[in-house]
Amino acid sequence: MSGRKKPSRWRGVVAAASVALLVLAFLGTLVFLYLKSQGDAPVFKTETPKVTDIVKKAVATGSIVPRREVQIKARVSGIVKELRVQPGDLVDKGMLIAEIKIVPNMAALTQAEAAVHKARIAVKHAEAEHHRAERLSGGGLLSERALSERKLDFNLRRAELSAAHSQLQVVKEGASRSRGETANTKIRSTVAGTVLEVPVEEGGSVIESNNFNEGTTIAVVADMGDMIFLGRIDEADVDKVRTGMAVNIRIGAIDERQFEGKLETIAPKGQQIEGAIQFEIKAALNREKGVVIRAGYSANAEIVLEEKPQVLAVSESLLQFEGDQPYVEVETAPGVYERQDLTVGISDGINIEVKDGVTAESKIRQPQPKPQG
Repeated sequence: MSGRKKPSRWRGVVAAASVALLVLAFLGTLVFLYLKSQGDAPVFKTETPKVTDIVKKAVATGSIVPRREVQIKARVSGIVKELRVQPGDLVDKGMLIAEIKIVPNMAALTQAEAAVHKARIAVKHAEAEHHRAERLSGGGLLSERALSERKLDFNLRRAELSAAHSQLQVVKEGASRSRGETANTKIRSTVAGTVLEVPVEEGGSVIESNNFNEGTTIAVVADMGDMIFLGRIDEADVDKVRTGMAVNIRIGAIDERQFEGKLETIAPKGQQIEGAIQFEIKAALNREKGVVIRAGYSANAEIVLEEKPQVLAVSESLLQFEGDQPYVEVETAPGVYERQDLTVGISDGINIEVKDGVTAESKIRQPQPKPQG
């Protein structure tokens, strides 16, 4: 007998089982990888149309300003001697708001003083001639006509002297005392209202207003009871608005309050601002009792162009376009969506009116972002 041992039949069983397990593991791995590659079924968010009011508006940005704002100017050059008002004060028409101390122009002063000296010499000479004429006339050596001419010349020279004195006073003080109060140095308000600004200080220099210079502003006065909205509207909307339209004005500094207004003017010419053409508009502001509105508040004005109450609408974010044709994707069965073309109406920038294409029960899929590249 040979010394070898016969292979155990259990060794064959173990080998077969090992092979079977390896095959099963391989198949399981393939199945797992396949299922993983398939991923979960996509889930889309949907929205349904709604019945709502749609108001198409044109929006203008601007600020609240007084309708009439008057700048009170200096009428003489000099130094501010005294200020009688400060911002916020109420003033009446003709009320004194400041006094100016004249600083004479040396060339004008020299010329005025020379004119007075010359006029005095002329008066002295004319007076002597007049007295001599009277003596000659008394002795019968001069006619009445000649005497009258000497008298006239004397009076004319006196008038010239008076005018020279007045001009000297104007140069020194800003006005002639012979004409009453030195009004040019006393700055008075030309309108009744509220003082908005006082851009000068006591002791500061001012320049008179004339044909070549606007002059220094002493104060700015306005009627705060008559305020308007001053703003600008884009050229895309300007052809849709008309004077007389109702305007809803929202003031940034006054929360949760809307003021009514009426469109008064639309500028006939636009201006390019930050690359866009805009037109200036003005709208009267209807004030409410107990509400303080200050000049310069930032504000927005909404002008209603078209309004449709209680219409079927969808969010503009749901729309997709093929050329000029808007459409949405409507769910026809669970997870199944079909394109549905729409007929739309007016839009408020958020919702858009739907005239035909979907119903209030339609489930509209939110558009998926398109892959880039």
